[in-house]
Amino acid sequence: MRDETPPPHPEQHPVCACALCGRQGLPLTRHHLIPRMRHRNKRVRRNHGRDNLLGQTIGLCRPCHDHVHLTLSEKDLAEHYYTREALLKHPDIMRFCAWIATRPAGFRPKGCGKRRYQR
Repeated sequence: MRDETPPPHPEQHPVCACALCGRQGLPLTRHHLIPRMRHRNKRVRRNHGRDNLLGQTIGLCRPCHDHVHLTLSEKDLAEHYYTREALLKHPDIMRFCAWIATRPAGFRPKGCGKRRYQR
């Protein structure tokens, strides 16, 4: 018998543990540590190198991915929070990850849908 499992969506990592909260058994989305919209910025290319920009991704569960983008602007992500360790040091993200890690794998929080950062 052939294995007819479809390949993962290109924006998803295989099912394993989330890089922020550590929950397992969830499909993970690919989070670009340096947002793709910032790749053309001269300062970003100078600081991170043009060749490294696209390869820097981590696998996040959907709730963690949504929370990162609701909490931080793309400019903040590119300038200050471009590593997993830096993301985990942010107080709001650290608190959210500690909270969601205690929830079951299928749990999805109800979000307000508004960005929390100041423009």
